[in-house]
Amino acid sequence: MFRMYLAAVFLLLSHWAQAQDHIEGVIVDADNGMPLPGANVYIEEIEKGTVADREGQFSLEGLNKENYTLRVTFVGYQTHRLTVPVSSGKSLLIRLIPQTLTTEEFIVTGTRASATTPTTFQMIDKEALSKNNLGQDLPLLLNYTPSIVTHSDAGAGVGYTGLRIRGTDQTRINVTVNGIPLNDAESHGVFWVNMPDFASSVENIQIQRGVGTSTNGAATFGASLNIQTDTKKEEAYAETDHSFGSFNTRKHTVKAGSGLINDRWAVDARLSRISSDGYIDRAFSDLKSYFVSGGYFGDDHVFKVNVFSGSEQTYQAWNGVPENLLKSNRTYNGYTYENETDNYQQDHYQFIYAGNWGSNMKANFALHYTQGQGYYEQFRPDDNLPDNYGIEPISIGNELINSTDIIRRRWLDNDFYGAVFSLNYVSTDGKLDAIVGGGANRYDGDHFGEIIWMGVTGGTNIRDRYYDNVAVKDDRNLYLKTTYEVQDRLYLFADLQWRNIYYRFNGINSDLRDISGSQDYNFFNPKLGISYETGNGKTLYASYAVANREPVRADFTDSPLTEIPRPEKLNNVEAGLRVNKTRYQYSANLYYMGYKDQLVLTGQLNDVGAYIRENVASSYRAGIELDAAVVVAPRWTLGGNIALSRNKIDSFTEYNDVYDENWGFAGQESTTYSDTDIAFSPGLVSSAIIDFRPLENMEISLLNKYVGRQYLDNTQKEDRSLDPFWTTDLRLSYNWSPGWVRELNFSLKVNNVFNELYEPNGYTFSYFVPNEGANGRELVTENYYYPMAGTNFLGGVSIRF
Repeated sequence: MFRMYLAAVFLLLSHWAQAQDHIEGVIVDADNGMPLPGANVYIEEIEKGTVADREGQFSLEGLNKENYTLRVTFVGYQTHRLTVPVSSGKSLLIRLIPQTLTTEEFIVTGTRASATTPTTFQMIDKEALSKNNLGQDLPLLLNYTPSIVTHSDAGAGVGYTGLRIRGTDQTRINVTVNGIPLNDAESHGVFWVNMPDFASSVENIQIQRGVGTSTNGAATFGASLNIQTDTKKEEAYAETDHSFGSFNTRKHTVKAGSGLINDRWAVDARLSRISSDGYIDRAFSDLKSYFVSGGYFGDDHVFKVNVFSGSEQTYQAWNGVPENLLKSNRTYNGYTYENETDNYQQDHYQFIYAGNWGSNMKANFALHYTQGQGYYEQFRPDDNLPDNYGIEPISIGNELINSTDIIRRRWLDNDFYGAVFSLNYVSTDGKLDAIVGGGANRYDGDHFGEIIWMGVTGGTNIRDRYYDNVAVKDDRNLYLKTTYEVQDRLYLFADLQWRNIYYRFNGINSDLRDISGSQDYNFFNPKLGISYETGNGKTLYASYAVANREPVRADFTDSPLTEIPRPEKLNNVEAGLRVNKTRYQYSANLYYMGYKDQLVLTGQLNDVGAYIRENVASSYRAGIELDAAVVVAPRWTLGGNIALSRNKIDSFTEYNDVYDENWGFAGQESTTYSDTDIAFSPGLVSSAIIDFRPLENMEISLLNKYVGRQYLDNTQKEDRSLDPFWTTDLRLSYNWSPGWVRELNFSLKVNNVFNELYEPNGYTFSYFVPNEGANGRELVTENYYYPMAGTNFLGGVSIRF
């Protein structure tokens, strides 16, 4: 009886579902019939919409009129409007026509890989970013892409965060925004804390692993991130996003746009604020940002202005947690001074032109200017005045005071400006696709320090600078990229880049040394490859690329000019397969990255007592990366990736300080190691994601991440390493279109569900001290770690009007 009753209930539900009026269909490219996942379908009469799934399919239910007007949009395609009857019993086939003018997309084409480019890359779209965008910085939003390991100083993903790709850190990962360099010209790093909530203004990101294609700015020495900001929206919109979570984390975002005005003009704006107390004690963050974009969108030409800014105040958690406190006090912060903070603001201005110059030529030009200014403040107990600040001992009565408590600020005031361009020619028969591009950029940075308070004051004033130096760096490059179809679906690729760097610096460094000097570099970076499209959604590719990279600021300032390290060189081979089918996709690639003169810290001191980086003659990274996603059932999708690698230095010499019985410095001792792992380069990194849609507008995802052992230095000693870890996150989202607003989205993300205690980042140093043992001394190793939070959550609501 129970089974009969249950069957009857399902039968009634089935009839009820069939009785609901609905519209369904599939959206494809008009030229090749490929589905367009992510295309937007909107019913204008009732302001209700949906998004096409991975197969381009959509369904709108609960309709009660006979006819509705659908508006179908997708980036890079013409808007399509049609009036359709409800419950016609037929599935619609909607063919979108590619726009003749794709100028906004061309803004980033010059520095991106295309479907036929023989290199390893992955696209991350706005939808994928928004699923996790609840307040954490951009690196954490990319955590589940192949070969990536992320970390956070404060342990909660807000504030100072970073990522490594294939074991290479942020200083070796080239980042551009609309083709404009973002890496700091001197350190080569990217400080995401200066760009809070930037992901809310990003249209898509292309991640290229390996050398990739030629780009502007710092050399790609492991990967590149090519970011395109929001493109124009045809319809006016407004939305507000609010999220709250553990450690008093809050994010508030307001966005609005005019849509196209007179089919030509559009303005978009965003205002954001993010705050968090951090997982680590006192490691708070107070972050503010805005993004404004406006432009003219003609039939053949686009003129666009982007202005965006970020300001941050973060309490310093740079020192990490010492190993002896890791189990008893994971949130330890050695800083206690209330204003031990980093304070910085960075303003970006971009003027961009893109257009069609006839039927075969497209052009892109951009002018840019970035102004940054800020300081970090430090309390220094009993600091030595003559040695560290050049201040003569202070005489009080008969006493000479050489040291006292001070509060200092170390400032950076810099300007970065220049121009980038690209010209794209496509032959009439479509066989030749050539891009000529490049850029010229200048960095002008002023580094100086001030003492703003002293326990005992002498003849100094609050704005006196105890060090002051100026650096100017010119970076120019030209490249030529060509793809030629030698026969049906067989493509040859060549990419030749010349890059010149002229770096000069003048003044007194923070250690009171005169660092005046200059360096000039010329690099040639060729790339060659071949790709073949089989015609059934498969692409085979192979490439060889060369990259050269100049030393960073610290290599110049910490070394006498006669001992500056040599530039690094990378030879990169990539070979792989990409497959895109309606219900599944996967990629597999092999890579080899051979380094000559890679720069690493060895512990060695120069003649002025500063730790310097040394060139390692030969080292390499080699591995295989697999990435796949499959729709196993209408409501279930499985995805994941795995990267297996071997990362080795042929010969590495470590230098350790030696102290005598009075703890005086007595020199250094060296130890040579062979065939050791490169620091922070795990042999295994993998992710697995399970997506389940119990309802059409509800998604539940289980996200898993595994990172193998990472060594803190290049000695491959297990007592100087980060333990492997496996984390699991749970993500839930629910979309609702109530009618009085266009859409409500509720989301919840539970990070580290199983409360894994792990540390993805740290540092180490060792030294010899006297000991009564046989050797009369012992080696002491000190490890410091940056722990991540245990189980924590972020929940949010987005309202779109």
